[in-house]
Amino acid sequence: MSPSYSFRGTWTVAADPDRVRDVLLDLERYPEWWPQVRAVASLGPDDARVLCRSALPYTLDLVLHAVHREPRHLEIETSGDLTGRVRWLLTPIEGGTRMDFEQDVRVAGRWLGMASRVGRPLLAWNHDRMMAGCLDGLRDRLAG
Repeated sequence: MSPSYSFRGTWTVAADPDRVRDVLLDLERYPEWWPQVRAVASLGPDDARVLCRSALPYTLDLVLHAVHREPRHLEIETSGDLTGRVRWLLTPIEGGTRMDFEQDVRVAGRWLGMASRVGRPLLAWNHDRMMAGCLDGLRDRLAG
């Protein structure tokens, strides 16, 4: 069985949920504010190919498919190097939005699968760097 990962996080940003949702749904502009997203190609209204590279010298090749685009619940399915789901729950709070993030994925790529067996803590650290870049970039984007 291929290795799996589950990530969770809660962030707060100083913008209303509708604005946060708009930025998160605009995948093609991710490289403008999320440094680890290197390229995005639209594959249709609900699909995109995304290339990501965090601190480690490996580029993830992912295909994202929108499952839910509700005002407070965003969800995508991933395929490519990682298969699974990513969810955002957006909750209005005083002064902005609480963002609850969930990612449950399995490693699909052969090289990445082998690396996961020996370097799991390093890959989790790499993911943490990627998500820190997301939060910093998102906050800057929402402030602009």
